[in-house]
Amino acid sequence: MKPIYVPAGRAKEYGDYAINIYTGCPHRCYYCFAPSVLHKDRQQFHSVVEPRKGIVEAVRRQLETEQITGKLIHLCFTCDPYPKGYDDTPTREIIKALKDAGNHVQILTKNGVDAERDFDLLDGADRFGISYAGYPKEKRLESPDSEPGAGSWGHRLAALKRAHDLGIKTWISFEPVLDAVDVLNFLELNVRYVDKYKIGKLNYHPSDINWKDFGIRAERICISNNVDYYIKDSLRTEMEK
Repeated sequence: MKPIYVPAGRAKEYGDYAINIYTGCPHRCYYCFAPSVLHKDRQQFHSVVEPRKGIVEAVRRQLETEQITGKLIHLCFTCDPYPKGYDDTPTREIIKALKDAGNHVQILTKNGVDAERDFDLLDGADRFGISYAGYPKEKRLESPDSEPGAGSWGHRLAALKRAHDLGIKTWISFEPVLDAVDVLNFLELNVRYVDKYKIGKLNYHPSDINWKDFGIRAERICISNNVDYYIKDSLRTEMEK
């Protein structure tokens, strides 16, 4: 097994290398693409969450044999590096191995509370990010219906701010977007502890969002606030129609 791989397709827009640590994810996001990509039953994917067999040793072995160093490695695409309610110590061991080999990590999670444990391993060359799809205000302090097993938006933001205070680069992935108005309102806040926004659209599911209008407005806000941002290719395509 060679867990460190070069992502393809839409995933390529997030990083040059990646690792998927767990067999599933308990966050139960209704829009999750992973079960279909992995050819797994959706219920099984959300209920059988274990570290891939031998993954920590496999990562260490690959780092040594292929001399992988100086790379930014994304955690994770087909799972969350911090599956809520499960033992995630393999994530810490993998981060240690990557850092010891001279690499940097880019974390993307919906579980801010557990992720904070590993901030002591990260530095200014690493990136800590959270996912946010946009939710009604009354759902922000709890796990939203669209992500019933995930951590709350409030906890994610708190972790983001702490990471920033520690000198770790921070980012938010607005992909997929479920509530365009809420995402645009957040962008307008120009939160100073977010270093970069990555903005995409909802794929694989129907939506009544006017993606061209949303993308144009989101980009305009980012430019006016002089913040670093990236528009995902699928959204950029809609904007250029």
